[in-house]
Amino acid sequence: MSAPGHDVVSEVGTSKAAARIRAAAIEVFAAKGYGATTTREIAASLDLSPGAVYPHYKTKESLLFAISLEGHDAALAAVAQADQPTASPAVRLAATVTAYVKWHADNHALARVVQHELRSLSHEHFKAIADIRRTTSRVFTRIIEDGDASGDFQTIDVEAATLAITSLGVDVSRWFPSNTYSEPDTLATRYVELALRMVGATT
Repeated sequence: MSAPGHDVVSEVGTSKAAARIRAAAIEVFAAKGYGATTTREIAASLDLSPGAVYPHYKTKESLLFAISLEGHDAALAAVAQADQPTASPAVRLAATVTAYVKWHADNHALARVVQHELRSLSHEHFKAIADIRRTTSRVFTRIIEDGDASGDFQTIDVEAATLAITSLGVDVSRWFPSNTYSEPDTLATRYVELALRMVGATT
């Protein structure tokens, strides 16, 4: 599901040590922010030596890219797998919005890092992640366009609706969980209702 030209396995790494470093980095980045975090702190959180990160990730930015690539690829996979091309547009939109919202809620620390630290990526790495984000958005756009074509939806602006729906999902990672919403399923149900209203669902 990743952007062309980037192999997820080679960029992310498959070793257990690399996975542990990514997991630790996600927690520290989510808590402190990418800019305020050092690789020394990430290594220390695993009781490793200061240089333990470098055999796996040459720079802090390459570590962020690996996390971003893995996270965005997983979010895209969740949405793509949830889509049911033979179902009605309303069912398809409900399924994909549910998957997107639940992914951001279930993986809120990871999602917070990959969705809100994009500006810290290099130009090349940012472009690769932006490609995956556009592919994810296109899943929603196609569903909305199909709904408008069939008369199931009456969308005022397809691109604006896509942006609004995806933005709602992304923002979940910023605040979830809260006193009002701490169950991903409950939150997803509410967001599906909002999404269907945005596209003027007629049924």
